[in-house]
Amino acid sequence: MPMSDITDLCEQSPAYVRAIAPYQPGKPITEVARELGLDERSIVKLASNENPRGISPRALAAAAAALPDLGRYPDGFELTRALSQHLGVTMEQIVLGNGSNDVLELAGMAFLAPGRSAVYSQHAFAVYPLATQARGAHSIVTPAKDYGHDLEAMLAAIRADTRVVFIANPNNPTGTMLGAAELESFLLRVPKNVVVVVDEAYNEYLEPALRCPSIEWIGRFPNLIVTRTFSKVYGLAGLRVGYGICRAELADLLNRVRQPFNVNNLAIAAAVAALEDLEFVRESYALNAAGMAQLRDGCRRLGLAWIPSYGNFLTIEIPRAGSASRAAAVFQKLLRKGVIVRPLANYGMPDHLRVTVGLTAENARFLETLATVLED
Repeated sequence: MPMSDITDLCEQSPAYVRAIAPYQPGKPITEVARELGLDERSIVKLASNENPRGISPRALAAAAAALPDLGRYPDGFELTRALSQHLGVTMEQIVLGNGSNDVLELAGMAFLAPGRSAVYSQHAFAVYPLATQARGAHSIVTPAKDYGHDLEAMLAAIRADTRVVFIANPNNPTGTMLGAAELESFLLRVPKNVVVVVDEAYNEYLEPALRCPSIEWIGRFPNLIVTRTFSKVYGLAGLRVGYGICRAELADLLNRVRQPFNVNNLAIAAAVAALEDLEFVRESYALNAAGMAQLRDGCRRLGLAWIPSYGNFLTIEIPRAGSASRAAAVFQKLLRKGVIVRPLANYGMPDHLRVTVGLTAENARFLETLATVLED
C-alpha cells in the first residue's frame, strides 16, 4: 500500500486519538542491555516501581499449578470471592482489571465522551490524560500544590460537563498523599453526578494509621470508585491484575464495557495466593521502609532535595547547571553505567528523577553511581 494511502487511512481516526502522546514506560533491562551492550545481570532497574523481591513463592507456585488449565478461558469467580472476603464487600461491588490501569480506562469508557470533561492534577499519573483523551473528552488539569493534589482547586475546576475526577493517593510520580480528613471533605462537596476515582495503587506501602478508610466510604458516597493493584507490593506486575471497588450499580456499568476475559488464568491464581501471603506483604513493606530511609540518607549526603514520598519510590531533584536542566543528562549517564531510573520531563518535572526503592544492594549501587555521575 502506498504511503499516501496509509496516511489517508490514519486520517480517518478521530483527531483526539491521533493527538494522544503514547505512554512511556520505564526502560526494560533487556532493551538497555541490547542498546548499550551491557550484561543483563549487571543492570539495576529502579524505574517502574516494581517490588524488587519479585513474586512471592506462594503466588509463583499457584501460577505454576494453573499452567495445565491454560487451554480454558479464565473464570474470575475465585479472585472476586477472595477480594470480597479480604475487603469486606460484596462480590457485586468488585470489577477485575488487567492491572488497575484497565479499571481507570473502564471508568473513562463508562462516563467520558466528546463534550464531557475530566479533572485531574498536574504531575498526576499519565494514564488519566490517556483515559480522558481516548474518549474525546476534555482534560481539566489543575496546578499542583507542593507537587501534590490541590483538592480545593480541583473542586473549583469542576464544570457542568465534568463527569470524572481522578485522584491518585499516594500520587505517582511525586509520592505525595492526601490525608483522610481532606479527602473526605472533598467527597462531601463534589457534585453527586461526578464520579470520583481514587487510585490507591500504593496503598499497601502506607503506614496503617495513614491509610484512608476509602472502602468504608463507598457506602456513603455512591459516586466513589477505588482502584488497587497487585503490581506493587504483591509483586505481580508482569501478570497485570488489578481491581476496582464501588457500589454494585457502578460495578455493573463498568463490567458492561469490560472485556469478558481481561484477567488471565495465571494472574487469577497468583493473585488469590498473593492475598493469602501476609508474611510476604509484611516483609515487602519493611524492606521498602528501610530502603526509603537508605535513599533519603544517601540524598542527604549528596546534598540533594527530594519530594517526601509515601510510595515505593523517591523523586529526587537534580540541581541545575546555571539555568540548564541536568536531569536528562544524569539519567543518560546512569543508564550507560547500567542503572535505570525514570526521567520525569513528560510529567512536567524536567529537573527530577524518580527512583524505585530496590534491594539494599541496588539502592547502594544507585547512590554510588549517582555520586559519580554528578561529579562529571
